[in-house]
Amino acid sequence: MNKAEVMEKIEQSGIIPVAVVDKAEKAIPLANAMLAGGVDVVEVTFRTEAAPDVIKQMSTSCKKMLVGAGTVISLEQCKKAVECGAQFIVSPGFNKEVVKWCVDNEVPIVPGCVTPTEITEAMEMGLKVVKFFPCNLYGGVTAMKALSGPFPCVRFIPTSGINADTIADFIKSPYVFAAGGSWVCSKNDIANENYEKITALCADAKKRILGFEIGHIGINSTGADDAKNICMDFNKAFDFEYMPGTGSSDFASKGIEVKKRSGRGEHGHIAVTTNSLVVAMAELKKRGVELDESSKVIKNGKLIAVFLKNQIGGFAVHLMAK
Repeated sequence: MNKAEVMEKIEQSGIIPVAVVDKAEKAIPLANAMLAGGVDVVEVTFRTEAAPDVIKQMSTSCKKMLVGAGTVISLEQCKKAVECGAQFIVSPGFNKEVVKWCVDNEVPIVPGCVTPTEITEAMEMGLKVVKFFPCNLYGGVTAMKALSGPFPCVRFIPTSGINADTIADFIKSPYVFAAGGSWVCSKNDIANENYEKITALCADAKKRILGFEIGHIGINSTGADDAKNICMDFNKAFDFEYMPGTGSSDFASKGIEVKKRSGRGEHGHIAVTTNSLVVAMAELKKRGVELDESSKVIKNGKLIAVFLKNQIGGFAVHLMAK
C-alpha cells in the first residue's frame, strides 16, 4: 500500500483509535475485536515496551488492519516502528528529523502541529494532514476552523478530548481529515481483555461517524400544476409550508421536495444525509451497496452528493453531506 492509499484508508475510516497495549499477546485479539466493530485502522502508541512486537504481530497476522505507530518522538523509534511493519507514523509534535526521514522514505507521517509556525513547517515538507493535539486544550473545532482560513489546503486529525458524544461534530467539519481517540479501546479495556466491549464501542463510533439520517423525500409529479397541488395537499393535511421553487421543484416544508416533472427514481428519490461522504461511500462499498459514480455532484471542487446505483422500493436514493 503506497502513501496515498494509506492516507485514503485513514480518511475513509474517519477514526484512528489510539491503543496502548502492554503485552504482545493481546495484539491479534485486539485487532480482531476492532475489525469486528467495523474499524480497520489503529495507532499503536510507543508508550510500552511491547509496542514494536504488537505492531509486528498486527501487521503480519491481521492484513485487513492498517497499523500505524503513535507517540513517536525520536528517529530511532520511527525507524523501529517501520521495521516492525508500521504503515504510518503519528507524532505528538513536529520533529523535523523524523518528518524528513519519513518524507524521504515515502512513509506517511502525521506530525502534531497546533500553531501557524508548525503548520507552515509541515507544509514546507509537503504535508497536507497534521495532528491537532491536545485538541481539547488548544481550542478544538473553533481553533481548527480559524487555522483553516490561512491554511485552506491543510486538514487536521484532532486527538484528545474526543468521545462518542462529540466525534460527529468533528467529522462533519470540512477541515477534519479523521479523528483520533482512545475511548473505543481504552488502556483499561485492553489490559482487562474486554474485547466484546471494544467491538461494541467501535461499532457505535462508526455509526456515529456515519450519522445516517433521512434528509428529505422527493416526489415525482406530472408537471408544475401537479407539483403545486401535491404541496397544497400536504399543507391542508399537516400545515406544511408551501415553498414554490424557481427551478425544477416545489417544496412542502424543507423535508418534502416535489419535482415539477418526472425525476430520478420510479416514484421519486430519498436523500440520506451523512456526517462524511468519504466514510459513507467506503462503508457502503464494504456492505456491497453499489454507487452510481457518474451521478456525483461536485460544487466548488467538493463532492456534495452521489446516488446509489439501484433503487429501493421504487425510489432512487442519494447520499448528501450534512
